Amino acid sequence: MPQTTPKSIPKDQFLVIAINLLHRHFIAAGRTAAKRLYRDVFEGRTVPITTVKMEDASTVAFRVSLDHSEFAGHLNFGAFRGGLSVLLGNISRALRDKREVTVFSVEQRPGSVLFGVTGVTVDGERTSVMVLGADTGEQAGLVTLRLMYLDPAQFAGPEQVSVG
Repeated sequence: MPQTTPKSIPKDQFLVIAINLLHRHFIAAGRTAAKRLYRDVFEGRTVPITTVKMEDASTVAFRVSLDHSEFAGHLNFGAFRGGLSVLLGNISRALRDKREVTVFSVEQRPGSVLFGVTGVTVDGERTSVMVLGADTGEQAGLVTLRLMYLDPAQFAGPEQVSVG
């Protein structure tokens, strides 16, 4: 039985690959193709998007998924694409400015991480917070880019309390 050796790449290189793939498939792609992919992930499917050949000649298959359970209101393609654009721009700026991007482990999912850069959008009274995560623990050579919305209340500051 062949053994697969887990490989790792630096976080910054991984993020560059991730934002380029997401941009290519959701932002730069034609509206019809991007909307079809959005519909698939919106319905809960994990969708293969590409296979990347790494510098060491190994290949990595990338998939994408979306968790919109914490999105306030009804999520449509335009709102998703807008939030994703903000998130990708924020990650790109963090990398360009050489800011440290915090990586959070997901306790319930070994091999899963969340990157500490958010894409915040406001529509009227509704605030949405999108983040990027990655699952690498399912099988060697397979990465799932996990786009997800977080509850914006967890980012709110403490409420003002009047003491009289």
